[in-house]
This record gives sequence, C-alpha cells and structure tokens, in this order.
Amino acid sequence: MLLLVAAGATALAVQGRYDAQRTAADRSLAVAETFAHAPGTALALRSPHPAAQLQPATEQVTKGSGVDFVSVVDRRGIRITDTDPALIGTKAGGVGRAAMGEEYTEAFHGRPSDAVRAVVPVMDPGRRVVGVVTAGIQYSNVGQVLDQQLPMLLGMAAGALLLATGGAALVSRRLLRQTHGLGPAEMTRMYEHHDAVLHAVREGVLIVDGDGCVLLANDEARRLLDLPGDADQRHVRELRLGPGLARLLLSGETASDEVVPARDRLLAVNTRPTAPYGGAQGLVATFRDTTELRALTGQAEVARGRLSFLYEAGVRIGTTLDVRRTAEELTEVAVPRMADVVTVELLDSVLRGEEPTSAVREMRRTAMRATRGGHPLQAVGEVIRFLAADTPMAAALRRGKAVVVPDLRSAGDWRAQDPQGARQALDHGIHSLITVPLRARGVVLGMVNFWRGAGSPRFEEEDVAVAEELVARAAVAIDNARRYSREHALAVTLQRNLLPLGLPDQDALEVASRYLPAESGVGGDWFDVIPLPGFRVALVVGDIVGHGLQAAVTMGRLRTAVLNFSSLDLAPDELLGHLDEMVTRLDTQTETADDDQVPLTGATCLYAVYDPVGGHCTLSRAGHLAPAVVDPRGRVSFPDLPLSPPLGVGGHPFEAGELELAEGSRLVLFTDGLIENRGRDVDEGLAMLSSAVADAGLTPEETCRALVETMLPGHPSDDVALLVARTRLLDPACVATWDVPFDVEAVPRVRGEVSRRLAEWGLEETAFGTELILSELLTNALRYGAPPVRVRLLLGRTLVCEVADGSSTSPRLRRAASTDEGGRGLFLVSRFADLWGTRYAARGKVIWAEQRLEGAPEPDPSALLDVLGI
Repeated sequence: MLLLVAAGATALAVQGRYDAQRTAADRSLAVAETFAHAPGTALALRSPHPAAQLQPATEQVTKGSGVDFVSVVDRRGIRITDTDPALIGTKAGGVGRAAMGEEYTEAFHGRPSDAVRAVVPVMDPGRRVVGVVTAGIQYSNVGQVLDQQLPMLLGMAAGALLLATGGAALVSRRLLRQTHGLGPAEMTRMYEHHDAVLHAVREGVLIVDGDGCVLLANDEARRLLDLPGDADQRHVRELRLGPGLARLLLSGETASDEVVPARDRLLAVNTRPTAPYGGAQGLVATFRDTTELRALTGQAEVARGRLSFLYEAGVRIGTTLDVRRTAEELTEVAVPRMADVVTVELLDSVLRGEEPTSAVREMRRTAMRATRGGHPLQAVGEVIRFLAADTPMAAALRRGKAVVVPDLRSAGDWRAQDPQGARQALDHGIHSLITVPLRARGVVLGMVNFWRGAGSPRFEEEDVAVAEELVARAAVAIDNARRYSREHALAVTLQRNLLPLGLPDQDALEVASRYLPAESGVGGDWFDVIPLPGFRVALVVGDIVGHGLQAAVTMGRLRTAVLNFSSLDLAPDELLGHLDEMVTRLDTQTETADDDQVPLTGATCLYAVYDPVGGHCTLSRAGHLAPAVVDPRGRVSFPDLPLSPPLGVGGHPFEAGELELAEGSRLVLFTDGLIENRGRDVDEGLAMLSSAVADAGLTPEETCRALVETMLPGHPSDDVALLVARTRLLDPACVATWDVPFDVEAVPRVRGEVSRRLAEWGLEETAFGTELILSELLTNALRYGAPPVRVRLLLGRTLVCEVADGSSTSPRLRRAASTDEGGRGLFLVSRFADLWGTRYAARGKVIWAEQRLEGAPEPDPSALLDVLGI
C-alpha cells in the first residue's frame, strides 16, 4: 500500500508539473496571439516610432494577463518593446522561426531568464511578417505553483495510506468474523459437506450462468430432467428440456412453484436470480416431481372454480329488488359457465308480488339466455304447462329437488309433454339437462332449467349440487324482490289513495299535477287543490320527513288536517300556525307512545289562496321552497316570500306574502325532489326549472310534462309532488259591490238594487231566496256588527252573496224558541242557501252564502212559515 501511495504521489507531482507548464504555455500563446493580432500592432511596427506606440500597451498587457513578460521584436530580432525597459534594443534569441511566419510555444533556456514562452509573428494586410511578439512565464513562477500544491499532495497521500491500511484491517476482521476463524482445512471440510448435501437431497438443483450455460446440476436434477453426462457448461437449449422449462430458465425471472411439463413428468419449479445474493449474474432453479399430485390438483381446481362461481353468483344475483331482473341475473351468471341455455319460469302470482299459490302446473317463462341464437325453446313471456306427470320437470316439482338427465337422446320421459319440441331441441344439439325447482321458505316459486348443447360435456352428478346451490341463492333474492314489490305496491296504492283522486271542478284556476314516487319507495310528498268560498282556491304542497309506508300514512294525517283547517276559511299564515300546533302535539304523543311512527316535525308546507276577483294571491310557507311564477309573456321569477321554520319547530310566528297575478300567469308549486338530486344542487335545479317552463304557450299539463322530462331521471331518488296552476280572472260584470250606510233603513234600498242586478244577470228565479238571505245577513251586520258594511254578489257557476262588516264577532246558528222574538235569521239562511259560513279578514269578518244556479229548488213558503213558527 505504501508503494502504491508513493507511486501515485510521484505520478501526481509529475502530472502537476506537466499541467503547470502546459497551462503556462497556453496562457502565453493566448496573450501573444491577442497582442500580435491586435489591429494597431502591425501599423505601429510600420510607423517611424514603433517603440513609443507599443511600449505602453506592452506594460498594460503584462499587468493584466498573468504572464511575466511581453516583448515585441522586429524582423531582425531586435527588441522594440519589453516588460523590462533595460532590454529594449537588445537582440532576442530563438525567434527566427517566427520571422518566417510560424507561431509556436517552447521551453526557453537562456538570457534574460528560463521561461515557458510563446512566439507569434505580426503580419501586415499583405500577409508579410513585420515583427514578432513573445510572451511567457518564468520557470520559477511555474514551479512556485507546484510547490504550493506539494504539501497538500503529500497530505492526501498520507490520508490515502491511512484509509487503505484501516480498510484492509476492517476487511480482515470481517473475513475472520464471517469464517468464524476457520482455517483452510476447516473450509475444505465445509465445502465437502455442502457438496454432499447438494447431491443427496431429493430436490433437483440447477445453476445457470448469465449466458444460459449450466454451471452445476445435482444428481436429482439430472434424474428429473434426464440430463446427459456432459451437461455442465452446455447451453440450456442444447439439453432438450422443452420450450416451457427452457424459457423459464433463460428468462432470469423469479418463479414460485410454477408447474411445468418436462417430458413425462410434471415439475414444480422455483427460480431465483443469483446476482442479488452476491453471486455472478445467473439463475438457481429447484425442481420437485408433482406428477402424482396431478389428479388431486385437478380436483381441487374444479372445487375452487365452483366456489368462485357460487361466490360470484351471490354478488351478481339480487342487485335490484325487481323479480324479472333478478331472474335475468340468474341466467347471466349461469351462461356460459354452467350451461349453454338457461330458462327461468315463475308463477304469475310471484310476478305480481303476491303470495305463491299451490297451483304449480302452470308457470310463465320470465328469463332465458343462450350462448348462441336460434334455439328451439319457448320464448320469454309464454306460459309453460307441466301436464305430463313423468317428465323431469314434474318429477323435480314433486320431489322438491333437482333432477339430472345426462343424455337426453337416450331418455324418453322428457319427450312425453312435447315430442315435436323435444325433437327440435335434439336437432339443435341440446343433449343434457338439469331441472331445479325454485323454492324459498318451503314454497315453490318457479322452475330453473339448465341445458347443455353441442361442444359441451354432459351434466354429471357433481353439477347437481352446484345447480341447487345456485338456484337456492336466486330463490331467496327472487322472494325478497317479490315481497318488496308487494309492499311497494301497497305503499304506492295507499299513498295514491291518500292523495287527491282527482282535481276538483272550479273556475279560478286551470290546474295540472304530478306525483312520482322515489325509486327506493314512496315518500311523504303531497299536494292538494281546495275550493274555498267566493270562488277562491287554495293550493297546497308539502313534504314529510322520511320514506316508506309510515311516511305515506303521516302524509295522509297532515293532508286531512289541512283540509279540516281550510274549511274554517283561515288566512294562510293562520292556517300554518294551527297546523304547527297540531304537529307539535302529535309528535309529543308519538314520543310518549314509543313506537315506530315517522315524526311530523321537520315537515314543510306551502299554502296559497288565489282570489279570481282581481287576481290576488296570498301565500305562506313553512320551510318550503318558494313557487315559480311565470307571467303571460313567459318570464320566470321566484318571489321573495317570507320563510318560516318547518312545522313542529315552534317559537316563530308565520308570515304571509302577497302576489298580484295577471290573467294567464302560471304558478308552479313543487317539492325539493324536483330540483335536487345527487348530481346537482338547488341553484342548478332552479335554473333548469326556469328554462323548462319559460315557454309562454305551455298549458299546465304541458308544463308538468316538460318538467318531468327535463328535471327527473328514469328513477328519481326522492319522491316528487308537482302542481301547476294557470290563473283566470272573474269577469268584472259578474261582480257587484255596495257600500251600505250603518243604518237599518238602508236594507230595503240595497235589497232593491240586488234584485235589479239579479234581473240583469237573468236570475229572477233566485231573487226571492237571495233577497231573503241578503236581508237576514245585512240586518245582522247592521244590528250586531260594526261599520263599515259592504255587500258583494259574485256570479259564477254558483251565486255567492257576501256581507262584510268591521266586527269580529262570529254569528252562531241556533234554533229559536217559540217565545223568542229573534234568533231565526241564520237558520233561514242555512235553509235557503246551499252553503254558508264566516271568514275573517284583517279588519272584521265576511258572512257568505252560496246558492246553486242549475237545479236549485224554489223556496218553499211553508218552510219559511215553519221556521218563523207560524
């Protein structure tokens, strides 16, 4: 190590000196060339006084270039300029070659000093030499750089020696530790033991180098691979091992228990590259003879395949709660892995979601799948009858378990029911059958038939267990789907019966509606259209929290409550206030009952009352979305209406908003399921709704259709209630109003004016009853009410008489005694009017009475006498 370090240090010193000289020569040449080729150098040499022009430049170049001297010599070799002024005028030696036009570098020895210098000729434009420039670095300065580096060089050499010595010591210690201090004899003995083990084991070992040549093969490897005696150093391809094994040995890849055929054996091969374990590039392969395990492996593979098939069937069958789709999924799983053709027949009662009946001799083909078309079997939808008692299908139904017919060509019982169809099936190539009854909870739901055709092996007994397990899993899924279909149909039927069965006849609005249940089941969305006195109409839309049968029942309770409250003719905000109190009370009862009732708290509701006299609409909402208003020109807006908390929250008063709607405007009321889903938010849904209803020519029915087609997917995730109403206005000629002085003497005058207006309307036959009703209502208002008093007649499909006054005192119907002087007015009104009632306004009340115009009976004077007690 010492010699190596010394030699290396010497070489570095020599190389350093050489590099220093080379660097000095390059720098000198660069300076000399730069000075010689400068534009003014040749001109200065041809001038009368070249020294005066070039000497300052010579000194400046010497200082800034890093060389020791720069000198300009004429063609005779006399120095014109020099870094040392004392040398000017002396003769420079060794520049003859430059005077001939050659530039060069050299190690100069002589006066004034030894140096590494460069000599470059100066040429005029005619390429004639007019002078020579020399530049150089003295040897003393070149050696000074090397002398400065020499201590560092020696220090590095010493450090390298120490590191090499320490490394050798560490390596020696590591070798001793790895060999555990074993000497040559012990190492030889260990090699002999390893060699004995290598050749004695019952597993073949083969080592191949990176080029694919065999380095070592133990005795077991030679036996299993039938290697020749000279196999060592021969290439793998020359040993006739077979393409699969040869490829594996030459690939260099890792393999674990890969089964490869080798001549008449089946070998389990493991390969590992040798390079990662410290060896040269190559491969180590081990071999085990697994020929005897081949049969067992095949059986295990078949069992594993069947388990995998059944697991896949469990995942793929029953993904939906649809009976027909579940039957189709069974056929999709079974073809082609289980059979070439699979048919599923179900009872009609199962398809309808009803409980299966005991009549299993007739089923309907529900699903069928085949590997290729053109099969002769009956199509989906046809009725399959099991008439012959000795067919495999009838036998399977009778026994309650699968029946296998391995060879249909030799079996005659299956032809008994349809000989012609059986012959066509055989001609098509169908040759084997497994028929399995589809049973759940001990009840037959249908039948599944597995058929195999040409190119497929016949069914064996082992296939029966797989078929039965597959059908059993499908039967559970089909029964679940059947039960869900039944419950879903019951819930939908219940909800549709709880919703309005038809929209009521009225003249104020043209109305269309939609209700779409959610894909997962019915919910609590609802709507209603309620005619009110005075030709007004109430529009209601609400949403109950939750889904399912309980939500539908809860919706019915809430709708009934709204109907009852609307009969009181309350303002929208008052009605929602009463509804909120009722929800709070009912939820309190639900909590104490500790049952599974769906809570009402959180339900939303929008209640609107439209008055066709003037087009005034009053709305109040409890946690519900504001309606869309489409004016007659098709402009869509969402009015900013007061928003109150959902029902049952309590602690907040309800407010109402007012809208003035032009005739032909459309009011679109909806629940959140119309505009919200998993793929869009509320703002995006409202924008889509605006675009869908913006056409001014759409009718309410067309508006509903456009919204459903635009907004809703094929199976909405939430149920939707939609109500679209187009406004109408009552003809001003059908409205008559009188302000009445607060004086009883004004009654005859008003009664006369009403009679004249009835005559103008052609309603003389109703004049007697109307005058009687008006007299009683107006007299009560003047006697017991407060000013102002107003009378209004409304003519539509009925005649409405309204008397308003400033008092909030509500009249009460009662039967007067024979000795009473009064108390018979409202009783008369109730006898001669079809409907009557009281509603409260912001100031005072309105008592109204309604009479039919068509088919109204003439007032009976005797009845009047009876009422008066005469």
